[in-house]
Amino acid sequence: MSAIAMNAAAGRVPGDRSRKGVVTLGALCLILFLACLVSLASGPTGVGLHELWLYFTGGAEGMDARDRIILEAVRLPRTGLGLMIGAALAVSGAMMQGLFRNPLADPGLVGVTSGAALFAVAALALGGGLLAPLSLFLGVHFLPVMAFAGGLINTFLLYIIATRNGATSTTVLILAGIAVAALSGALTGLMIFMADDRALRDITFWSLGSLGGATSTKVLATLPFVLAILVSIPFVSKGLDALILGDAAAFHMGIPVQRLKRIVIVVVAAACGASVAAAGSIGFVGIVVPHLLRLVIGSSHRFLLPSSAIGGAALLLLADSFARTVAAPAELPIGVVMALIGAPVFLFLLLGKNGLGLRSTT
Repeated sequence: MSAIAMNAAAGRVPGDRSRKGVVTLGALCLILFLACLVSLASGPTGVGLHELWLYFTGGAEGMDARDRIILEAVRLPRTGLGLMIGAALAVSGAMMQGLFRNPLADPGLVGVTSGAALFAVAALALGGGLLAPLSLFLGVHFLPVMAFAGGLINTFLLYIIATRNGATSTTVLILAGIAVAALSGALTGLMIFMADDRALRDITFWSLGSLGGATSTKVLATLPFVLAILVSIPFVSKGLDALILGDAAAFHMGIPVQRLKRIVIVVVAAACGASVAAAGSIGFVGIVVPHLLRLVIGSSHRFLLPSSAIGGAALLLLADSFARTVAAPAELPIGVVMALIGAPVFLFLLLGKNGLGLRSTT
């Protein structure tokens, strides 16, 4: 019996990587569990694995009160925020790469990140002045809502520019995104120029990226925006797979292409906006994680999107643990750490094969 016939008899098609996808998901879950332990046990204080064991096995009453406060008020919220942001950024990158059929696409490509950064900086610079009424009305949700609004406005502006006769041109979307990102950067500079010393200091530290300000309130404020993109995974996976063949082919396969694009744009804007608001600018997660996974499990979004969520969360938690311990008691900005990790990996992928490092995504 031929190999093709054997695969067909087993319910598989040539090139099917379903088994590898399942194994990869399992391995990533184990890595994420270990990353959570490392994150919870990392830091300049004495809360380690023994204290974690006591806390999670019901022996918290035997812990030192200071250790319990550190764990509950600092490390658990920080780990939770890292989980959400890492997952959101990696899934956003994977979705944008599927939408543009380009393994190097990124939310920053269509102005999501620059728009979110602009409105977040405006919130920090003007939250005590011109935007004070809105800040008081929204409370703890002010910053994530502003960042989400900025990302959404930019992406829908680009969507309108790139859509003609009911069809969205990916090329126009990318080129217009470069222009809109440049404009958003200029306006961000204007906001920084207008900021007072206190706001300027907040903006400077925020722009470097950090999970250091994590609180249970910030986690709860960010959670709905991140859930939006995670919940959408099973609904967009099939459509993104079909888009690999092109818009016309996907349409004839019964995929509502324009609605799919709107959903992806909205959920990516929500997730990236909330991530930028909560932790500042953190790069490379959305490019490196999906691209590495695509080399292993292929481009089936049924496995790629959940794997990216788990892998992105694990990577960000490990990077944050490194940032907290390498220069303890000081803390490196996680945006700097991710750039130090992501840039060499990205260059390795870029130059790894045929001078480009871009393997086939099919």
